Amino acid sequence: MFVYPKRFDVIVVGAGHAGVEAALAASRMGVNTLMLAINLDTIGQMSCNPAIGGLAKGHLAREIDAMGGEMGRNTDLTGLQFRMLNTSKGPSVWAPRAQCDKKAYQFRLKWVCEQQDNLTLIQGQAARILFKGKEVRGIETNLGVHYEGSTVVITTGTFLRGLMHIGSAQAKGGRAGESAALGLSDSLAELGLELGRLKTGTPPRLLRRSIDFTQTEEQPGDEPVPYFSYWRDDLFHVEHPSMSPESGNDDPSHYPSGSILEEIDGQLPCFITSTTAATKCLVQDNLHKSPMYSGEIAGTGPRYCPSIEDKIVRFSDKETHQVFLEPEGIRTDEFYVNGFSTCLPYEIQIELIKSIRGCENAEILRPAYAVEYDFVHPTQLHPSLETQSCHNLYLAGQINGTSGYEEAGAQGIIAGINAALRVKAKEPLILGRNEAYIGVLIDDLVTKGTSEPYRMFTSRAEYRLLLRQDNADLRLSQKAHEVGLLGQVRWQSFRTKRDQINREIDRLRETREGRVTLAQLLKRPDVHYSDLPYRDLSLAKEVLEQVEIAIKYEGYISRQELEVEKFRTLEEKQIPDWIDYSKIKSMRLEARQKLTEIQPRTLGQAARISGISPSDVSLLMVHMKRGPEGQEPVSV
Repeated sequence: MFVYPKRFDVIVVGAGHAGVEAALAASRMGVNTLMLAINLDTIGQMSCNPAIGGLAKGHLAREIDAMGGEMGRNTDLTGLQFRMLNTSKGPSVWAPRAQCDKKAYQFRLKWVCEQQDNLTLIQGQAARILFKGKEVRGIETNLGVHYEGSTVVITTGTFLRGLMHIGSAQAKGGRAGESAALGLSDSLAELGLELGRLKTGTPPRLLRRSIDFTQTEEQPGDEPVPYFSYWRDDLFHVEHPSMSPESGNDDPSHYPSGSILEEIDGQLPCFITSTTAATKCLVQDNLHKSPMYSGEIAGTGPRYCPSIEDKIVRFSDKETHQVFLEPEGIRTDEFYVNGFSTCLPYEIQIELIKSIRGCENAEILRPAYAVEYDFVHPTQLHPSLETQSCHNLYLAGQINGTSGYEEAGAQGIIAGINAALRVKAKEPLILGRNEAYIGVLIDDLVTKGTSEPYRMFTSRAEYRLLLRQDNADLRLSQKAHEVGLLGQVRWQSFRTKRDQINREIDRLRETREGRVTLAQLLKRPDVHYSDLPYRDLSLAKEVLEQVEIAIKYEGYISRQELEVEKFRTLEEKQIPDWIDYSKIKSMRLEARQKLTEIQPRTLGQAARISGISPSDVSLLMVHMKRGPEGQEPVSV
């Protein structure tokens, strides 16, 4: 055994999207942080599609950015194509999406992490969690090295006992070409955490010159470019790439110059095609060779991102399915086949690809595969993402049963913030369902759990008119500044924008010209504020957009704010630590068991647990009013 001579405040295990956000958040908050990765060359690796955002996922990415995270900024600098989805509908479901250069995205994240103050990067495979009693003490690697730390954040993605499948062929690993993490599962179980098994998959990659794009439909990007980051003016007005990245002062010169769009002089197109009747026949004839249907895969797969086998089986009445052909970078001719993940044998994959329109002569560079892996049932976590069974141990990303880069990054930044706050002896940051999609995501996980890879949707949010992608900074940037994650330059930029919005809304309500503008907007929904002669010409586009939305949807927004207030009472009623659910004899046994398992933080969270009825909540409130045994009753 060798004890590393430096002790850390926060140790982050894993360097995927959750690990990067966790490590950067903690180190930017001024605490001494270690990122431990199996391979430092794959920091921020986009294991599946090199794309960020999409429906609801775009909301998460913008919330990460609003809180000082790196995902949005990295996307803006390495994106190949940008689109705003759902613009034919209301603003609550608009969603940004970007196709990125996978290597540029990965390399820039690596560079940012390498240059970050208070962050140490070490290549090593975590094999065991070190703990004493119910408190974490650090990490031991497979080389026997001990890294001691006050807090530990585990972000292992699909690597926990990862097993890859292509037909009947199997290989241990978290993704192609990389080994699995084999010891940590036992260590987590030793801490009393219950583990399960999930499955995900990825499609083949094709050689660009072997695709006949004349048989496909071109899908261009949007103009003007709908960037992700609220701080992009800082990103694109920079100096030399050798400068160190941002510290607390947010000096824009700390960023590497230029974006991929500047290098390629515009956006790259994606392409739409479809499967054929031949595809359907091939899948049906070879379904018994798929490990998902032969019984070889035990893990549950993602319902909302199904393999081509699942699509053919579930939607047997459909003859064809849409497929997207998307570039993976400017210095590679690999194309991603979006909507065509599979784990059928390689020889069947070759036939399947040739059955897609435009891919009759396509060459597979990398075969598709499925990977199954261990996860921890997330109901064993506090809303801070700290485990209930071990103090100072946090979990984030796919280990908690989620899928997707954005869901992982969202958990990562919260876990990193809360680990740093624990080191500083401060209260954790917990976002409510009315405050952020991140709050919805984490509350769903810790309250309801999941039996399949969890994916964020706008339909999961009760207050989605309040939680729009365009106002994430107005909702979250102040919270980020309060915990020490948003630097002074960006904080001042945010305050200026917020003040301009409020002043312009006040002007519209108080001046004659403003009232005329207000009347036009309310009477004609097709009228846009930026086109009116009465607007303040000095205001930025983002300010005008917020003013217009606030005015046009004021009635709906006010109604949702009233709903939030209605339910705030339950959310603010904390359940005291002395509560022993087993002693509430008048409550149903099932309710006592579920409340004991999940340990809800508030009455509102208790009410959202599956199987908990309003009468169960009422009984809990009565028990809380009685107070601890031998003490005076308390008011609830």
